[in-house]
Amino acid sequence: MADPTIPIVDVRDVSKTYLSQGRRTEALRGANLTVQRGEFVCLLGASGCGKSTLLRIVAGFEATTAGEALMWGKPIPGPGPSRGMVFQDYGLFPWLTVRDNIGFGPNSRGRPAAEVRETAARYIDLVGLGQFADAYPHQLSGGMKQRVAIARVLANEAEVVLMDEPFGALDAMTRERLQDELLELWSRTGLTVLFVTHAIEEAIVLADRIVLMSPGPGRIEAVHTVDLPRRRDVSSPAFNDVRRMLSAQLHSHHAPKAA
Repeated sequence: MADPTIPIVDVRDVSKTYLSQGRRTEALRGANLTVQRGEFVCLLGASGCGKSTLLRIVAGFEATTAGEALMWGKPIPGPGPSRGMVFQDYGLFPWLTVRDNIGFGPNSRGRPAAEVRETAARYIDLVGLGQFADAYPHQLSGGMKQRVAIARVLANEAEVVLMDEPFGALDAMTRERLQDELLELWSRTGLTVLFVTHAIEEAIVLADRIVLMSPGPGRIEAVHTVDLPRRRDVSSPAFNDVRRMLSAQLHSHHAPKAA
């Protein structure tokens, strides 16, 4: 069993530079971040601030140019089932049913068929899609597809769920409902979640801590603990105090420089 005193995710002075057609683009500079087991952490910032780059490094999809990313104190060598990724575009296999999409990971790892069926059934029930187990992705709403994507990650025994603006393409009502459902799932399972968003309100609704990032190059500017009880009331004075503070910090990154 992992040492509980060691962060589940540890990003140490990580930088990332891309080289394309002879041009260098510094996407991320000197990022330092630890995430403890069971935390819900949001990466918040405008486009181009390195949030998705940092997430992909933790996922193992990108190598660092400098620094290192660790899980349970060991270097992340590449993608693995312990870190499950949920994308905005769902990433479901259109030729598979809900049941088979969710069971894909265990099946690919050679689990017995009976175990795959039981695992898929458990997570179908967990995300409330029992009536759609045999439906295909094109028969589902956007919100249902995102539930399937989350269940597929969980069924693959992920310890950390990495979410790249997963609700960004959904309408406001569906987004709010899925935020509530994600928090319920998080509280019931003890998951660790690292969640990318550019929406200030979404970050405050969801996070234990908000990692504020800024562009040019992408870097971590500040980390804020959200000391508000859940379920959070977006109309409360305390919520709006946090919103104003974060908004002021974000806008300050884009303010014109003094001559």
